[in-house]
Amino acid sequence: METIVDVNHLNKSYKMRRGKEHIQAVNDVSFKVQKGEILGLLGPNGAGKTTTIKMICGLLIPDSGSISIKGMDLSKNKLQGLQHISAVLEGNRNLYWRLTVRENLEYFAGNRGKSRKEVYGRIEELLEQFNLKGKEHELVNRLSRGMQQKLAIAVALLADSEVILLDEPTLGIDIETGYEVRQILRDIVEKSNRTIILSSHDMDVIQDLCDRTVIINHGQIVVDDKVENLMRLFAVRSYTITLGQPLTDQQEILLQQEFSHYQYSADRIEPILEIDLAKSENIYKLFDIFKKENTPVETIDRSTINFEQVFMKIVKGENGHELASSS
Repeated sequence: METIVDVNHLNKSYKMRRGKEHIQAVNDVSFKVQKGEILGLLGPNGAGKTTTIKMICGLLIPDSGSISIKGMDLSKNKLQGLQHISAVLEGNRNLYWRLTVRENLEYFAGNRGKSRKEVYGRIEELLEQFNLKGKEHELVNRLSRGMQQKLAIAVALLADSEVILLDEPTLGIDIETGYEVRQILRDIVEKSNRTIILSSHDMDVIQDLCDRTVIINHGQIVVDDKVENLMRLFAVRSYTITLGQPLTDQQEILLQQEFSHYQYSADRIEPILEIDLAKSENIYKLFDIFKKENTPVETIDRSTINFEQVFMKIVKGENGHELASSS
């Protein structure tokens, strides 16, 4: 596959307001994005994700390292390289709120060197595609958050760039509009083979849309892997077990000694044990503990896990050695 964005050993630090100390916001970050891919770029607050996004967009200059977009190094060919990427920043900061929907589309097309006549037909298509036709003469500051977000994505599409970077595209919008935005993003990739870099705190969006995810924590990449691989990695060892009687004190002590990630609820008719097993074969250790007191096992189910749980486990550093080998 063709690499369209190449982030190579990025570093960025900030000087603290007081004193001479520097904070390392991004530390040796490297990853590639393939043409036609939807990549999730994730990280908790303060992890270095936003700094990385701003460097890819050309809003910040790295202390060291390089970013290439379609083979063009931004440090040497910034204007040419950035012609191939459009960004939709969180908070709809790339819209003029005192212009109408149509005026925004025409204005930003003009910024890319296109005349009103040249883009008229394309603007009509986008207004229909994003269900904005009835709002085309409405001022942006009077639109709902969802309408503003759809317009911001339409503006990015009008630039005809091969890469679209979306920072929190579903933040603050209602569920119905969120699903609509997801479908629009799928159509963008499937019909035009464009590339999307997506940053979001909505893990359902990441799980639903992204092929692969890069997770940054403490300024460094902790995971670069396919979403389906990460889901599979954690799902195989998360279990919910219903017991026929409570565990004894001795069994609970053994449970604490052998396993670090579990939750035991004894205050119910049928006690429940939710447990993560570092290795599949550890299930035998667990059943040895049950066997000591002949504790009946009523049901055992593999727990349903979503990507938000996967993300939190990764950020907390759980099972890091196995994650590293999966990437």
